[in-house]
Amino acid sequence: MPTLYVAVTNHGFGHATRAASIAAEICRGCKAEGIPLTLIMATTAPKWLLDSYLKGEYIHRPVSFDVGVLQSDSLTMDKPATLKAVQDIQSKEDKLIAEEAAFLISADVDLVLADIPPLMAKIAYEAKVPCWMMGNFGWDFIYRHWGEEDPAFWTVADWIGDCCGHAERTFRMPFHEEMSAMPNITDIGLTGGTPAYSETHLRQLIQKDRYSKGQSLSQADIDALPDTEHTVLLTFGGLGLATIPYDAIHQFPDWQFVTFDRTAPELPNLYRVNDPAMRPVDWMIMCDRIFSKPGYSTFAEACLLDKGVITITREGFAEAEILINGIQDYAPHRIVEAQTFFNGDWSFLTDELLPPRKTQKLDKTGRETIASTVIKRLNA
Repeated sequence: MPTLYVAVTNHGFGHATRAASIAAEICRGCKAEGIPLTLIMATTAPKWLLDSYLKGEYIHRPVSFDVGVLQSDSLTMDKPATLKAVQDIQSKEDKLIAEEAAFLISADVDLVLADIPPLMAKIAYEAKVPCWMMGNFGWDFIYRHWGEEDPAFWTVADWIGDCCGHAERTFRMPFHEEMSAMPNITDIGLTGGTPAYSETHLRQLIQKDRYSKGQSLSQADIDALPDTEHTVLLTFGGLGLATIPYDAIHQFPDWQFVTFDRTAPELPNLYRVNDPAMRPVDWMIMCDRIFSKPGYSTFAEACLLDKGVITITREGFAEAEILINGIQDYAPHRIVEAQTFFNGDWSFLTDELLPPRKTQKLDKTGRETIASTVIKRLNA
């Protein structure tokens, strides 16, 4: 029975969801070929999040070997705390490698798939297990941009490059930086989940929600809800935002908004998703606009479904510039300054989205490419 160990960087929810979507595709492929796979998901991401993508059995191993960026919300970064945390991992490197390499050996792991904790490549190398990396950027890319403020980040970036050099190969996703520290790069298409619910089901949820808020609706009103031409998904990552000016929604009484923020206020045209089994991608099918911060998983899933994206800017995070450039190339879009968003002027919602700058579409088979390659390796 082959064993696959999927290691996820300890940063937000985006890496965990894209890794889980790929792991789910691998599980489907193994089942179709009669391969009894053992899957280990090595991540501190909550199990309910993984379960929203992974429907079969797997082992959840809540360990982490990097920190990504320490943040209080999806936009606010603590660089000094991040540096201290990474340096702490460096100081424990030998111990971390020895302990997790021993686990890989004891669990008889055949392949490590990492998104994209750099130390995992060294751990797998120590255990004599092949390690395949996947992602659209490396943490060395993020930290190196902060070296002008604190040269210690350059030292950390060099260490990350050395770690990644122990991997066997790399799957590079769209919206990527050069990833020069990664070995044996294969460019692939978009990755992400597939909507699990019908538009009809989602419409019914919103209708029930409006009834529960005491609105008196005629059958004609019910039949018209929600008007997908005016439905906006608000999704700002697993950490959310500290302050979202929901009062701006009052400017659009005929529009329907959907949010995963359970602390959002009760508003007639704002639906709060409380079911942990539901994901942003499930709601994208009925929304013509996705309103987000820059994030690979959100952008990729929107592009998979050919949806328009409105994104706010994000200063000081190198990946954001690449993502924003990429979404302008490949999707209907609108770029909004973060301050405009936080000031509550959402008039940009009524503006037409700008067409993509490029005519060619992104390949949509990245998830399948990784899965088929992994299954072939496991079945060799």
